[in-house]
Amino acid sequence: MKIAKKLIGDRHFYKKVAIIALPVLVQNIITNFVSLVDNIMVGQIGTEQMSGVAIVNQLIFVFNICIFGGISGAGIFTAQYFGKGDNKGVRDTFRAKLIICLSVTLIALGILIFFHKELISLFLHQSDDGLDLTSTLEYAKSYIYIMFLGLLPFAITQAYSGTLRETGQTVVPMCAGIAAFVTNVSLNYVLIFGKLGFPVLGVQGAAIATVIARYSECLVVVLWAHLNKAKCKFIKGTYRSFKIPKPLVKDIATKGAPLIFNEVMWSLGTTMLVQCYSVRGLEAVSAMNISSTVSNLFFCAFFALGSAVSIMVGQLLGAGQLERAVDEDRKLIALSVAVCVAIGGLLALTAPFFPSVYNTTNSIKDLATSLLRVAAVMMPLNAFVHMAYFTLRSGGKTIVTFLFDSVFVWGVSIPVAFVLSRFTGLPVLELYIIVQSLELIKCVIGFIMLKKKLWVQNLVKEN
Repeated sequence: MKIAKKLIGDRHFYKKVAIIALPVLVQNIITNFVSLVDNIMVGQIGTEQMSGVAIVNQLIFVFNICIFGGISGAGIFTAQYFGKGDNKGVRDTFRAKLIICLSVTLIALGILIFFHKELISLFLHQSDDGLDLTSTLEYAKSYIYIMFLGLLPFAITQAYSGTLRETGQTVVPMCAGIAAFVTNVSLNYVLIFGKLGFPVLGVQGAAIATVIARYSECLVVVLWAHLNKAKCKFIKGTYRSFKIPKPLVKDIATKGAPLIFNEVMWSLGTTMLVQCYSVRGLEAVSAMNISSTVSNLFFCAFFALGSAVSIMVGQLLGAGQLERAVDEDRKLIALSVAVCVAIGGLLALTAPFFPSVYNTTNSIKDLATSLLRVAAVMMPLNAFVHMAYFTLRSGGKTIVTFLFDSVFVWGVSIPVAFVLSRFTGLPVLELYIIVQSLELIKCVIGFIMLKKKLWVQNLVKEN
């Protein structure tokens, strides 16, 4: 009974979780469902087209995570300032996010514009699967040229949406996500396949639809925030000046620099793992693409609950309610793991269905199904690791999260994947299972750090 009391909350607790997490969950589901539909539609054209788009999306994933990491450092203070009732502090952190987003976007554009061909080529390896690498490269290039236009609106959206969530306005980003979903799916159908009198644009049509959807999502969150200043008090006077108090700049830099470096290194590490799998040929790239796109849809549950940790626990820490923050964090972690046991079971049962809708070879479909079942088994462990990461981050332990996340990927996962992919003939499925099983080590480390309560601290008490 004591254990149940520690791990299970009351009705009020779950109601609060639902208010915060459900809109985030819906938005995540919409975002990942758009990616899935986009992936399936492109997959109807051919395997080379699907692989080219998948490689580009892996590169853009690095940019997306850099934006996320860049604003997360400021977001720690946003949640705690809001919990404290300090609107000026929230406004200053929002300005910092805008500056960070613009800087990251300019750097990313510079790298991708000048080195996109070389980066794409890292994933193209000849094997006996009979797929055309030259065509795949050309499809990827035609896709990324258009996707450049969607980087800035995505970055601005994240700055606004992150601040809205951290200040309790979780429904608005969800509505923006719905607008993006409707726009993307509708235009995908019209532009990829040439419906309603439009020409058949293939992968270029998919890119155009995605970029337009990015702008529609951005427009919704920006307009709502500026038209509802009574609810978004931080927005008043935001653009009168971009001056940020030096102590806060120092705090964000101190807490945020390890965080953004962590996200950059982690996303690059994840991309490097995909590159290791790609050594087994384009067939492996295609199967990994199908598996990751589908599994991300199921991962939405613990992504949303991770956001709940950032918001709920961050606000409690900022309000000085440290014991309550520990209690609610423990119950959120238990909820996330329990939910992911059920969702993982559902994914394992439905795994064969998703690859079957793609216009690709049976061997790619079978491999994708097996990869999905591995992801299903690992889901509860991934949920615990994810929640541990957000817990540590909510208390400003960004250097610890860097060691926990990026150092582990580059120090353990990548060396194992690199050696096994280059120096053994191990099939990609067995290689994937071995690399994924390394998450057990992170679970043990995460449990120890949570048990020691390293993260329990109020960062805005003196500000």
